[in-house]
Order: sequence, then C-alpha cells, then structure tokens
Amino acid sequence: MQVKDTNKNRRDVAILAVVCLVLQLAVAPNLALGNGHINFALVFAGIVALTRGGRIGVICGFVAGLVFDLLGTGPMGVMSLLLTVASYFMGIEVRNRLAEDFSGSMIVYVIAAVAVCLLHNLTMFLVGQATDFVDVLFLRSLPSALLSVLAFLPFAYLISRAGSNSSLGGGIGSSRPKHSGKYNIGGV
Repeated sequence: MQVKDTNKNRRDVAILAVVCLVLQLAVAPNLALGNGHINFALVFAGIVALTRGGRIGVICGFVAGLVFDLLGTGPMGVMSLLLTVASYFMGIEVRNRLAEDFSGSMIVYVIAAVAVCLLHNLTMFLVGQATDFVDVLFLRSLPSALLSVLAFLPFAYLISRAGSNSSLGGGIGSSRPKHSGKYNIGGV
C-alpha cells in the first residue's frame, strides 16, 4: 500500500526552493561565462515541473520567477511569465518524467532553458538593459542556458536516481501500479 504524504512533498519542495535560492544569491553572481549567469530559478522550476508537473509545477515556476525578478534589476514579471509558461509545458504530463525518462526530460529541459534565457535577454534588450544584439544572443542567452543546464544536471541525476523513494518524484503518477511490461492486462 502506498501512502501519499503531502507534508513530505511540501517539505521536499521547500528544501529544494531554499537550496536554489541560496545558490542563486551566493553562487550565481560569482560564476559567469561571457555575460551569462546560472539561473537557479529555472533549475528549481524545471525540477518541480519534471517531477510533479500540473498545478504545483506551474505555481512553483511562477513563484521562482517572481523571486528571480525581485532579486534582479530587470522589469518585474518577465521571468515570472516565462517560468510559468515553461513549467506548464514541461509538466503538462503530470508525471515523474525524470525517473521514467531521464534523457527525454533533459531534452525538454534544454529546449525550455534555451527558450527562457533567449526570451528573457531579448526582453532586456527591448527595454534598454542591453545594447548589442550579438551580446544578448551569444554572450548572455546561450551561456546562461548552458550554465543553467549544467547546474540542472546534478539535481536531476540525484532526483531521478531516488525515483519513487523521493517525494519530489512521487507526484500523481506514483500511485499507479508498478509493472515492467509494455502491456497491462488489468493487473492479471
């Protein structure tokens, strides 16, 4: 019998949020590739969306984007919107993609990271926070996406290995029966 412990789920998401917030404040400003920095809000939103998905993933994406906007110098709401939309599309299946399909999850996250970083930096260019389009594209967007993907890897690896033992990985899809075959004949 599997028991859904929502307090443990909330606690694990809160711990991940605090870890990503501390890393965003302490590590991200000090690690740069070109003019690009790690976006730990994107890492947090990606982990929650790919392990839990659904409403929780979208809410966590919005809150992570709002915190990122509050900590940054850009216009308010841009990263909130981008992470909300990215979390919706990454978590649309409402299952633990990281434990079930690690390589597919990585592809989805890489696409989302490139899109979010590119759109965020293009918005910064449009509001006058960046002056050169080449700088926006090649020195900010692509390095930020690359660093965010590299920062995502250890989190994703640890959570995917925990699988169903982790409450982050125990979303709605964890209550279904476990079977290893391709076909399921009603539990026979």
